[in-house]
Amino acid sequence: MKPRSRTYSGSDDAIIQSDIRSMSLACDKVGGVNLSQGVCDLELPTVLKTAVAEAIDLGVNQYTRFDGIPEIRQAIREKNLRYNQIDADVDHNIVVSAGCTGAFYCAALALLEKGDEVILFEPYYGYHLNTLLAVGAKASYARLRPPVENGDWVIDWDALERAVTPKSRALMINTPVNPCGKVFTRAELEQLGEFCRKHDLLVFTDEIYEYIVYDGVQHISPASLPVFRDRTITMSGYSKTFSITGWRMGYAICPAEHHDRIGFMNDLIYVCAPAPLQWAVAKAIRELPDDFYAHLASGYREKRDQLCKALRDAGLTPYAPKGAYYVLADVSRIPGDSAKARAMQILHWSGVATVPGSAFYHDTAGDKLVRLCFAKTQAVLDSACERLHTMRKHF
Repeated sequence: MKPRSRTYSGSDDAIIQSDIRSMSLACDKVGGVNLSQGVCDLELPTVLKTAVAEAIDLGVNQYTRFDGIPEIRQAIREKNLRYNQIDADVDHNIVVSAGCTGAFYCAALALLEKGDEVILFEPYYGYHLNTLLAVGAKASYARLRPPVENGDWVIDWDALERAVTPKSRALMINTPVNPCGKVFTRAELEQLGEFCRKHDLLVFTDEIYEYIVYDGVQHISPASLPVFRDRTITMSGYSKTFSITGWRMGYAICPAEHHDRIGFMNDLIYVCAPAPLQWAVAKAIRELPDDFYAHLASGYREKRDQLCKALRDAGLTPYAPKGAYYVLADVSRIPGDSAKARAMQILHWSGVATVPGSAFYHDTAGDKLVRLCFAKTQAVLDSACERLHTMRKHF
């Protein structure tokens, strides 16, 4: 019997395998050191290990409410009130979902219509773009200019205005930014808030790296500012903070008018986040002291400095991040006619896998960049830095 032909949705042509995953596969083939995928190799807090067993023994193993168990919603409320200055009601503003990406997918399904446009800052995180495409929305782009002399990435305000069209529905603010590590300042956020008010835009935020900031920089949640409060869906989670990327534990905080619809989409797609993991994360939020988060940031700062030094010693130019745990580096000295070719050359020379900068731009602006992740054990990072140093002989 002749196989029946199959058609796919138009968005499938645009949604391609992540360069992050493809470089991970290439790294596995050569037995290299993988600094491409943002997988935390660090030990998770002990309280999480014991709390999961406690939850299972207590029988926290069944479906939960679509927006999460009471314990985690209460813990998220208290944490956001204390740390983010966001006052959220446990029953009308919080939806616990399958990671921060799951929270975004549910919010996008709930609030965007086919053809709506969402403005992304470039360099952007690929999952943001692919999520928009998956729900039938589109992206427009506003470029962040690279830092000069250890400065920060700069918003191109003219480009931001040009990104607005009659179909513009929302702006994505990722702070700290994956991949470049920019942390938006209060002044920048105030100006962005006025921009969104002028154009009547919703705001999606991705704040998954909120605790990982350096050099005295402060993370500020847009929704803590009055200009954003009634138009913002704040999304975060604990994959990065607690080194539990495989647990898929995230949440959205939204205006009450959006809560049930986002929650319905969460129920439809995921049913609920894993119940015993919800319980364990809630306990960790309540019990871990402030110095846990300070130590987390200081440890990553040391790793950042080590990797940036190794890149400079290798003859490359890193852009030291202000937050998150990635370094974008200028690799224009590496031979190749594309970012992917340069990333593969780095893998060939050193055995270190990076992500091509083209994964974070819609055009050729990323062709001379690669991204490296330093959320690795000290032994893995030491090995990667030693390997990178050997590239110097090729210049």
